[in-house]
Amino acid sequence: MKRLNFFDKLVFLLNSLAATVLLLSYILPFLPPKSFSVLAVLSLAVPFLLLLNLIFFIYWLAQLKRQFILSLFVMALGYTHIKSSFNFNSNDNSQEKGIEIMSYNVHLLNLYKWIDADDIPEKIHDFIINQSPAIVCIQEYESGIATDLNYPYVFRPQSNSKSELVIFSKYKFVNSGVINFPSSANRAVFVDVKIKSDTLRIYNLHLQSTGINTDVRGLDSQQSDRMFNQLSSTFTAQQVQAELMATNMRKSPHKIVLCGDFNNTAHSYVYRLLKSNLKDTFEVAGNGFGGTYNFDYFPLRIDFILTDPSIEILNFKNYAVEFSDHYPICTALKIK
Repeated sequence: MKRLNFFDKLVFLLNSLAATVLLLSYILPFLPPKSFSVLAVLSLAVPFLLLLNLIFFIYWLAQLKRQFILSLFVMALGYTHIKSSFNFNSNDNSQEKGIEIMSYNVHLLNLYKWIDADDIPEKIHDFIINQSPAIVCIQEYESGIATDLNYPYVFRPQSNSKSELVIFSKYKFVNSGVINFPSSANRAVFVDVKIKSDTLRIYNLHLQSTGINTDVRGLDSQQSDRMFNQLSSTFTAQQVQAELMATNMRKSPHKIVLCGDFNNTAHSYVYRLLKSNLKDTFEVAGNGFGGTYNFDYFPLRIDFILTDPSIEILNFKNYAVEFSDHYPICTALKIK
């Protein structure tokens, strides 16, 4: 520190603060929001903290100053957190044919014109038809304005009080069900499909939404406090919902594929609870930043496809199509 000028001393002070907060964030997946609702909100900031520490690391390394060790050490300790936000996968199984499963939150097909365009339902329809996945799990569907995707099998349970979830499939359903969450418009649905000699249980999940505007520019202190409190209560509700989901999944007689919008990151308690021994398809086969939510400031991955550990994951794709506030994701699985 003695050899640092005043500016670098200030930078290192900020670096130390960012590294300390990142280090503390590593325990967040183990803290239930019911008991630590305030700390749970920090899980959303982990990708930003990782990026900030990377910037500090590059800053010191470019000057050949040993202060780079601090951020390097903290990021190395959280290697799995880095892999959850940014991944480099050298295996290329794209030529091998698998069963493609897509998950996509379509934001009510732009019902309230969040996007200044009238043809969003048609664009989403054409996109899915062109990709032609074997199974599509859609969150925030709006059947009133949707165009027919012409899949032979569709599970779309109706409810006046619940957000619409749909599963489209090229494979016949042998069973189906609904998991309703108490005091919430969110829920989960599932189908059992027979593929070759295997039966898979496909879950389509939509955890509690935050219900806040993600444009944080111009927030005053009162609005910030209100947003913070809303996030805390949302993550508490998500814990209850994730516990119901985990109980249902443990009782499944079949291998599981869990798709959905978790409204939370891979650094959260609910993600750890739901993932359990499942494999994250992005972590296994994804490349680059895994952002699935259209957020201006840093990549935010809140949509997931998790699979039974015995299923081979051939590839994973993020699609940068801006027809919703979410980006679609798709994985190819090898089913024997």
